[in-house]
Amino acid sequence: MKYLHLVWRNMLRRKFRTTMTLLSIFVSFLLFGILMVIRVAFSMGVEVAGVDRLMMTNKISIIQPLPISYLSRIQAVPNVTMVSHASWFGGIYQDPSTNVFEFAVEPETYLKMYPEFKLPPEQLKAWLADRQGFVAGRDLATRLGWKIGDRIPIKGTFNRPRGGDGTTWEFNLVGIYDGAKDVDKTQFLFRYDYLDETRTNGRGMTGWYLIKVADPAKSAETASSIDALFQNSSAETKTATEKAVAQSFANQVGDIGAIMTYVAAVVLFIILLIAANTMALSVRERTSELGAMKAMGFADSTLLALVLFESVTLTLIGGSLGLFMAWLFALQGDPTGGFLPVFALSGKDIVLGFVLAIVIGTLAGAIPAVAAMRLRITDALRRS
Repeated sequence: MKYLHLVWRNMLRRKFRTTMTLLSIFVSFLLFGILMVIRVAFSMGVEVAGVDRLMMTNKISIIQPLPISYLSRIQAVPNVTMVSHASWFGGIYQDPSTNVFEFAVEPETYLKMYPEFKLPPEQLKAWLADRQGFVAGRDLATRLGWKIGDRIPIKGTFNRPRGGDGTTWEFNLVGIYDGAKDVDKTQFLFRYDYLDETRTNGRGMTGWYLIKVADPAKSAETASSIDALFQNSSAETKTATEKAVAQSFANQVGDIGAIMTYVAAVVLFIILLIAANTMALSVRERTSELGAMKAMGFADSTLLALVLFESVTLTLIGGSLGLFMAWLFALQGDPTGGFLPVFALSGKDIVLGFVLAIVIGTLAGAIPAVAAMRLRITDALRRS
Protein backbone atom coordinates (compact mmCIF):
# COMPACT_ATOMS: atom_id res chain seq x y z
CA MET A 1 0.00 0.00 0.00
CA LYS A 2 2.97 2.34 0.41
CA TYR A 3 3.17 2.66 -3.39
CA LEU A 4 -0.53 3.51 -3.79
CA HIS A 5 0.21 7.22 -4.30
CA LEU A 6 2.68 6.33 -7.04
CA VAL A 7 0.08 4.22 -8.85
CA TRP A 8 -2.48 7.01 -8.50
CA ARG A 9 -0.06 9.61 -9.89
CA ASN A 10 0.71 7.39 -12.87
CA MET A 11 -3.01 6.98 -13.63
CA LEU A 12 -3.44 10.77 -13.60
CA ARG A 13 -0.45 11.36 -15.86
CA ARG A 14 -2.70 11.25 -18.94
CA LYS A 15 -6.04 12.37 -17.52
CA PHE A 16 -7.96 12.34 -20.79
CA ARG A 17 -6.80 8.85 -21.77
CA THR A 18 -7.48 7.50 -18.29
CA THR A 19 -10.94 9.07 -18.26
CA MET A 20 -11.85 7.57 -21.66
CA THR A 21 -10.58 4.17 -20.59
CA LEU A 22 -12.58 4.34 -17.35
CA LEU A 23 -15.70 5.31 -19.30
CA SER A 24 -15.18 2.37 -21.67
CA ILE A 25 -14.82 -0.02 -18.72
CA PHE A 26 -17.80 1.58 -16.97
CA VAL A 27 -20.08 1.16 -20.00
CA SER A 28 -18.90 -2.41 -20.56
CA PHE A 29 -19.63 -3.49 -17.00
CA LEU A 30 -22.92 -1.60 -16.99
CA LEU A 31 -23.92 -3.59 -20.07
CA PHE A 32 -22.63 -6.77 -18.45
CA GLY A 33 -24.80 -6.11 -15.37
CA ILE A 34 -27.91 -5.36 -17.43
CA LEU A 35 -27.39 -8.51 -19.50
CA MET A 36 -27.13 -10.57 -16.32
CA VAL A 37 -30.36 -8.99 -15.01
CA ILE A 38 -32.15 -9.96 -18.23
CA ARG A 39 -30.67 -13.46 -18.13
CA VAL A 40 -31.90 -13.98 -14.58
CA ALA A 41 -35.32 -12.54 -15.44
CA PHE A 42 -35.84 -15.07 -18.22
CA SER A 43 -34.35 -18.06 -16.42
CA MET A 44 -35.43 -17.48 -12.82
CA GLY A 45 -38.22 -20.05 -13.10
CA VAL A 46 -35.52 -22.61 -13.85
CA GLU A 47 -33.18 -21.41 -11.11
CA VAL A 48 -35.74 -21.51 -8.28
CA ALA A 49 -37.60 -24.65 -9.35
CA GLY A 50 -37.82 -27.10 -6.46
CA VAL A 51 -35.82 -30.32 -6.78
CA ASP A 52 -38.57 -32.18 -4.93
CA ARG A 53 -41.47 -30.92 -7.05
CA LEU A 54 -42.99 -32.49 -10.15
CA MET A 55 -45.41 -30.88 -12.56
CA MET A 56 -48.07 -32.89 -14.38
CA THR A 57 -49.75 -31.48 -17.48
CA ASN A 58 -51.96 -32.76 -20.23
CA LYS A 59 -49.88 -34.83 -22.67
CA ILE A 60 -51.20 -32.84 -25.63
CA SER A 61 -50.44 -29.37 -24.27
CA ILE A 62 -50.36 -27.42 -21.03
CA ILE A 63 -53.35 -25.40 -22.25
CA GLN A 64 -55.47 -28.57 -22.27
CA PRO A 65 -57.09 -29.13 -18.83
CA LEU A 66 -57.04 -32.21 -16.63
CA PRO A 67 -59.88 -33.66 -14.51
CA ILE A 68 -59.80 -32.65 -10.86
CA SER A 69 -60.67 -36.27 -10.06
CA TYR A 70 -57.06 -37.25 -10.83
CA LEU A 71 -55.95 -35.74 -7.52
CA SER A 72 -56.87 -38.67 -5.26
CA ARG A 73 -55.23 -41.19 -7.59
CA ILE A 74 -51.98 -39.21 -7.68
CA GLN A 75 -51.91 -39.04 -3.88
CA ALA A 76 -51.86 -42.83 -3.71
CA VAL A 77 -48.65 -43.17 -5.77
CA PRO A 78 -45.59 -44.22 -3.72
CA ASN A 79 -43.05 -41.43 -3.00
CA VAL A 80 -45.76 -38.74 -3.37
CA THR A 81 -46.14 -36.69 -0.19
CA MET A 82 -48.39 -33.85 -1.33
CA VAL A 83 -50.47 -32.83 -4.34
CA SER A 84 -51.82 -29.45 -5.33
CA HIS A 85 -53.03 -27.93 -8.58
CA ALA A 86 -53.32 -24.62 -10.39
CA SER A 87 -55.20 -23.17 -13.34
CA TRP A 88 -54.32 -20.20 -15.47
CA PHE A 89 -57.27 -17.79 -15.47
CA GLY A 90 -56.35 -15.45 -18.31
CA GLY A 91 -58.37 -12.45 -17.14
CA ILE A 92 -57.74 -8.79 -17.90
CA TYR A 93 -57.34 -6.02 -15.33
CA GLN A 94 -58.07 -2.57 -16.85
CA ASP A 95 -56.36 -3.38 -20.17
CA PRO A 96 -54.28 -6.26 -21.60
CA SER A 97 -51.00 -4.34 -21.26
CA THR A 98 -51.29 -4.23 -17.45
CA ASN A 99 -49.88 -7.78 -17.25
CA VAL A 100 -51.66 -9.38 -14.30
CA PHE A 101 -51.25 -13.15 -14.25
CA GLU A 102 -54.05 -14.84 -12.31
CA PHE A 103 -54.00 -18.43 -11.09
CA ALA A 104 -56.76 -20.43 -9.41
CA VAL A 105 -55.25 -22.57 -6.64
CA GLU A 106 -56.10 -24.55 -3.54
CA PRO A 107 -54.77 -22.13 -0.87
CA GLU A 108 -53.43 -24.40 1.86
CA THR A 109 -51.71 -27.04 -0.27
CA TYR A 110 -50.37 -24.46 -2.74
CA LEU A 111 -48.67 -22.43 -0.01
CA LYS A 112 -47.24 -25.62 1.50
CA MET A 113 -45.97 -26.59 -1.94
CA TYR A 114 -44.26 -23.18 -2.24
CA PRO A 115 -43.00 -22.30 1.26
CA GLU A 116 -40.96 -19.49 -0.30
CA PHE A 117 -44.24 -17.54 -0.51
CA LYS A 118 -44.58 -15.88 2.90
CA LEU A 119 -48.20 -15.04 3.80
CA PRO A 120 -49.07 -13.95 7.37
CA PRO A 121 -51.31 -16.51 9.17
CA GLU A 122 -54.12 -14.01 9.71
CA GLN A 123 -54.20 -13.24 5.99
CA LEU A 124 -54.33 -16.95 5.14
CA LYS A 125 -57.23 -17.29 7.57
CA ALA A 126 -59.02 -14.40 5.85
CA TRP A 127 -58.40 -16.04 2.47
CA LEU A 128 -59.91 -19.33 3.62
CA ALA A 129 -62.98 -17.46 4.93
CA ASP A 130 -63.69 -15.56 1.71
CA ARG A 131 -64.46 -17.46 -1.50
CA GLN A 132 -63.90 -14.30 -3.54
CA GLY A 133 -60.66 -13.56 -1.71
CA PHE A 134 -57.28 -13.49 -3.40
CA VAL A 135 -53.69 -12.79 -2.42
CA ALA A 136 -51.23 -10.77 -4.49
CA GLY A 137 -47.46 -10.71 -4.57
CA ARG A 138 -45.82 -7.68 -3.00
CA ASP A 139 -44.39 -6.48 -6.32
CA LEU A 140 -47.77 -6.72 -8.06
CA ALA A 141 -49.61 -4.89 -5.26
CA THR A 142 -46.98 -2.14 -5.19
CA ARG A 143 -47.00 -1.69 -8.96
CA LEU A 144 -50.79 -1.35 -9.14
CA GLY A 145 -51.26 0.48 -5.83
CA TRP A 146 -53.44 -2.25 -4.32
CA LYS A 147 -54.00 -2.53 -0.59
CA ILE A 148 -55.73 -5.13 1.55
CA GLY A 149 -59.49 -4.62 1.46
CA ASP A 150 -59.62 -3.46 -2.16
CA ARG A 151 -62.25 -5.01 -4.42
CA ILE A 152 -60.69 -5.82 -7.79
CA PRO A 153 -62.69 -6.47 -10.97
CA ILE A 154 -61.17 -8.83 -13.54
CA LYS A 155 -62.64 -9.22 -17.01
CA GLY A 156 -62.95 -12.87 -17.99
CA THR A 157 -61.82 -14.01 -21.42
CA PHE A 158 -62.43 -17.74 -21.89
CA ASN A 159 -63.62 -18.11 -18.26
CA ARG A 160 -67.03 -16.48 -18.00
CA PRO A 161 -68.98 -16.14 -14.72
CA ARG A 162 -72.62 -16.98 -14.18
CA GLY A 163 -74.70 -13.94 -13.25
CA GLY A 164 -73.78 -10.27 -13.41
CA ASP A 165 -72.78 -9.02 -16.83
CA GLY A 166 -71.34 -12.41 -17.78
CA THR A 167 -67.78 -11.12 -18.14
CA THR A 168 -66.63 -9.45 -14.90
CA TRP A 169 -65.33 -11.40 -11.93
CA GLU A 170 -65.11 -9.67 -8.54
CA PHE A 171 -62.26 -10.40 -6.12
CA ASN A 172 -61.37 -9.13 -2.64
CA LEU A 173 -57.71 -8.55 -1.80
CA VAL A 174 -57.27 -10.30 1.56
CA GLY A 175 -53.50 -10.78 1.67
CA ILE A 176 -50.14 -9.79 0.23
CA TYR A 177 -47.39 -12.38 0.18
CA ASP A 178 -43.68 -11.66 0.37
CA GLY A 179 -40.57 -13.68 -0.26
CA ALA A 180 -36.87 -13.51 -0.87
CA LYS A 181 -35.38 -11.35 -3.62
CA ASP A 182 -35.47 -14.15 -6.18
CA VAL A 183 -39.08 -15.18 -5.49
CA ASP A 184 -41.81 -14.29 -7.98
CA LYS A 185 -43.92 -11.69 -6.17
CA THR A 186 -46.12 -10.78 -9.13
CA GLN A 187 -48.77 -13.49 -8.92
CA PHE A 188 -52.52 -13.08 -8.40
CA LEU A 189 -53.70 -16.20 -6.54
CA PHE A 190 -57.40 -16.86 -5.95
CA ARG A 191 -59.46 -19.84 -4.85
CA TYR A 192 -60.12 -22.68 -7.25
CA ASP A 193 -63.48 -23.49 -5.67
CA TYR A 194 -64.72 -19.98 -6.49
CA LEU A 195 -63.65 -20.44 -10.11
CA ASP A 196 -65.16 -23.91 -10.45
CA GLU A 197 -68.54 -23.11 -8.92
CA THR A 198 -68.97 -19.83 -10.81
CA ARG A 199 -67.73 -20.47 -14.35
CA THR A 200 -70.10 -21.45 -17.11
CA ASN A 201 -67.86 -24.07 -18.74
CA GLY A 202 -64.98 -26.36 -17.86
CA ARG A 203 -66.27 -27.32 -14.43
CA GLY A 204 -64.42 -30.16 -12.72
CA MET A 205 -61.21 -29.42 -14.64
CA THR A 206 -57.88 -27.91 -13.61
CA GLY A 207 -54.82 -26.70 -15.50
CA TRP A 208 -51.95 -28.75 -14.06
CA TYR A 209 -50.92 -30.67 -10.97
CA LEU A 210 -48.01 -29.92 -8.65
CA ILE A 211 -46.59 -32.95 -6.89
CA LYS A 212 -44.12 -33.06 -4.02
CA VAL A 213 -42.00 -36.19 -3.65
CA ALA A 214 -40.24 -37.61 -0.62
CA ASP A 215 -37.10 -38.71 -2.49
CA PRO A 216 -36.03 -36.47 -5.41
CA ALA A 217 -33.66 -39.20 -6.60
CA LYS A 218 -36.76 -41.24 -7.54
CA SER A 219 -38.47 -38.39 -9.37
CA ALA A 220 -38.20 -39.99 -12.82
CA GLU A 221 -39.57 -43.30 -11.54
CA THR A 222 -42.43 -41.53 -9.74
CA ALA A 223 -43.28 -39.48 -12.85
CA SER A 224 -43.47 -42.67 -14.93
CA SER A 225 -45.74 -44.32 -12.36
CA ILE A 226 -48.09 -41.33 -12.38
CA ASP A 227 -48.31 -41.18 -16.16
CA ALA A 228 -48.97 -44.93 -16.31
CA LEU A 229 -52.14 -44.40 -14.24
CA PHE A 230 -53.73 -42.34 -16.98
CA GLN A 231 -52.57 -44.15 -20.10
CA ASN A 232 -55.34 -44.63 -22.69
CA SER A 233 -57.60 -42.22 -20.79
CA SER A 234 -59.37 -39.27 -22.37
CA ALA A 235 -56.74 -36.99 -20.82
CA GLU A 236 -53.33 -38.65 -20.83
CA THR A 237 -50.61 -36.92 -18.83
CA LYS A 238 -46.99 -35.88 -19.02
CA THR A 239 -45.09 -35.55 -15.73
CA ALA A 240 -41.63 -34.10 -15.31
CA THR A 241 -39.59 -32.26 -12.72
CA GLU A 242 -40.57 -28.65 -12.23
CA LYS A 243 -37.12 -27.58 -13.40
CA ALA A 244 -37.45 -29.48 -16.67
CA VAL A 245 -40.84 -27.90 -17.37
CA ALA A 246 -39.54 -24.41 -16.55
CA GLN A 247 -36.53 -24.97 -18.81
CA SER A 248 -38.84 -26.07 -21.62
CA PHE A 249 -40.81 -22.82 -21.33
CA ALA A 250 -37.63 -20.75 -21.27
CA ASN A 251 -36.32 -22.50 -24.38
CA GLN A 252 -39.43 -21.55 -26.32
CA VAL A 253 -38.02 -18.04 -26.66
CA GLY A 254 -34.49 -19.30 -27.24
CA ASP A 255 -31.64 -19.99 -24.87
CA ILE A 256 -31.66 -16.49 -23.38
CA GLY A 257 -29.02 -17.36 -20.81
CA ALA A 258 -26.54 -18.49 -23.48
CA ILE A 259 -27.27 -15.49 -25.71
CA MET A 260 -26.74 -13.03 -22.86
CA THR A 261 -23.54 -14.82 -21.81
CA TYR A 262 -22.10 -14.72 -25.32
CA VAL A 263 -22.85 -11.02 -25.74
CA ALA A 264 -21.32 -10.24 -22.34
CA ALA A 265 -18.22 -12.28 -23.22
CA VAL A 266 -17.71 -10.29 -26.43
CA VAL A 267 -18.13 -6.99 -24.58
CA LEU A 268 -15.62 -7.97 -21.90
CA PHE A 269 -13.11 -9.21 -24.48
CA ILE A 270 -13.27 -5.84 -26.22
CA ILE A 271 -12.67 -4.01 -22.94
CA LEU A 272 -9.70 -6.34 -22.29
CA LEU A 273 -8.13 -5.13 -25.54
CA ILE A 274 -8.80 -1.48 -24.65
CA ALA A 275 -7.31 -1.83 -21.17
CA ALA A 276 -4.28 -3.74 -22.52
CA ASN A 277 -3.64 -1.01 -25.09
CA THR A 278 -3.88 1.69 -22.41
CA MET A 279 -1.41 -0.06 -20.13
CA ALA A 280 1.01 -0.76 -22.97
CA LEU A 281 1.04 2.94 -23.91
CA SER A 282 1.44 3.95 -20.28
CA VAL A 283 4.43 1.68 -19.69
CA ARG A 284 6.05 2.67 -23.00
CA GLU A 285 5.85 6.35 -22.07
CA ARG A 286 7.51 5.68 -18.72
CA THR A 287 10.44 3.61 -19.99
CA SER A 288 13.10 6.04 -18.76
CA GLU A 289 11.39 6.38 -15.37
CA LEU A 290 11.26 2.62 -14.98
CA GLY A 291 14.98 2.47 -15.77
CA ALA A 292 15.68 5.16 -13.18
CA MET A 293 13.61 3.29 -10.59
CA LYS A 294 15.63 0.14 -11.24
CA ALA A 295 18.85 2.13 -10.89
CA MET A 296 17.60 3.39 -7.50
CA GLY A 297 17.11 -0.18 -6.29
CA PHE A 298 13.51 -1.10 -7.16
CA ALA A 299 13.31 -4.84 -7.63
CA ASP A 300 11.98 -6.38 -10.84
CA SER A 301 9.14 -7.99 -8.91
CA THR A 302 8.17 -4.59 -7.45
CA LEU A 303 7.86 -3.02 -10.89
CA LEU A 304 5.84 -6.04 -12.06
CA ALA A 305 3.47 -5.64 -9.11
CA LEU A 306 3.14 -1.86 -9.61
CA VAL A 307 2.08 -2.18 -13.26
CA LEU A 308 -0.34 -5.02 -12.49
CA PHE A 309 -1.79 -3.09 -9.54
CA GLU A 310 -2.30 -0.02 -11.71
CA SER A 311 -4.10 -2.08 -14.35
CA VAL A 312 -6.33 -3.87 -11.83
CA THR A 313 -7.13 -0.59 -10.06
CA LEU A 314 -8.26 0.92 -13.36
CA THR A 315 -10.60 -1.97 -14.20
CA LEU A 316 -11.91 -2.23 -10.64
CA ILE A 317 -12.87 1.46 -10.51
CA GLY A 318 -14.63 1.36 -13.89
CA GLY A 319 -16.15 -2.05 -13.21
CA SER A 320 -17.45 -1.08 -9.77
CA LEU A 321 -19.17 2.02 -11.14
CA GLY A 322 -20.71 0.02 -13.97
CA LEU A 323 -22.01 -2.72 -11.65
CA PHE A 324 -23.37 -0.10 -9.26
CA MET A 325 -25.35 1.57 -12.06
CA ALA A 326 -26.63 -1.83 -13.23
CA TRP A 327 -27.79 -2.54 -9.66
CA LEU A 328 -29.61 0.80 -9.58
CA PHE A 329 -31.21 -0.06 -12.93
CA ALA A 330 -32.46 -3.37 -11.52
CA LEU A 331 -33.88 -1.61 -8.45
CA GLN A 332 -36.26 0.33 -10.70
CA GLY A 333 -38.11 -2.93 -11.37
CA ASP A 334 -39.35 -4.63 -14.50
CA PRO A 335 -39.61 -2.05 -17.33
CA THR A 336 -42.03 -4.36 -19.21
CA GLY A 337 -44.81 -3.79 -16.68
CA GLY A 338 -44.79 -7.16 -14.95
CA PHE A 339 -43.93 -9.48 -17.85
CA LEU A 340 -40.64 -10.43 -16.16
CA PRO A 341 -41.55 -11.51 -12.60
CA VAL A 342 -38.03 -11.39 -11.15
CA PHE A 343 -35.87 -8.42 -12.12
CA ALA A 344 -32.72 -8.12 -10.05
CA LEU A 345 -28.94 -8.19 -10.21
CA SER A 346 -28.06 -11.19 -8.09
CA GLY A 347 -25.26 -11.18 -5.54
CA LYS A 348 -23.63 -14.02 -7.45
CA ASP A 349 -23.44 -11.91 -10.61
CA ILE A 350 -22.08 -8.91 -8.68
CA VAL A 351 -19.29 -11.08 -7.27
CA LEU A 352 -18.68 -12.49 -10.77
CA GLY A 353 -18.41 -8.93 -12.08
CA PHE A 354 -15.74 -8.01 -9.52
CA VAL A 355 -13.82 -11.21 -10.27
CA LEU A 356 -13.95 -10.46 -13.99
CA ALA A 357 -12.71 -6.90 -13.36
CA ILE A 358 -9.69 -8.29 -11.50
CA VAL A 359 -9.03 -10.93 -14.15
CA ILE A 360 -9.32 -8.42 -17.00
CA GLY A 361 -7.05 -5.99 -15.18
CA THR A 362 -4.48 -8.71 -14.57
CA LEU A 363 -4.55 -9.94 -18.17
CA ALA A 364 -4.44 -6.40 -19.58
CA GLY A 365 -1.42 -5.51 -17.47
CA ALA A 366 0.40 -8.82 -17.77
CA ILE A 367 2.42 -8.15 -20.95
CA PRO A 368 3.34 -4.53 -20.07
CA ALA A 369 4.22 -5.64 -16.52
CA VAL A 370 6.50 -8.41 -17.76
CA ALA A 371 8.10 -5.97 -20.21
CA ALA A 372 8.75 -3.53 -17.35
CA MET A 373 10.22 -6.31 -15.21
CA ARG A 374 12.60 -7.46 -17.98
CA LEU A 375 13.65 -3.94 -18.95
CA ARG A 376 17.41 -3.41 -18.67
CA ILE A 377 18.60 -0.20 -17.09
CA THR A 378 20.96 0.67 -19.94
CA ASP A 379 18.25 0.11 -22.59
CA ALA A 380 15.74 2.20 -20.64
CA LEU A 381 18.13 5.13 -20.17
CA ARG A 382 19.28 4.95 -23.80
CA ARG A 383 15.63 5.30 -25.01
CA SER A 384 15.23 8.45 -22.97
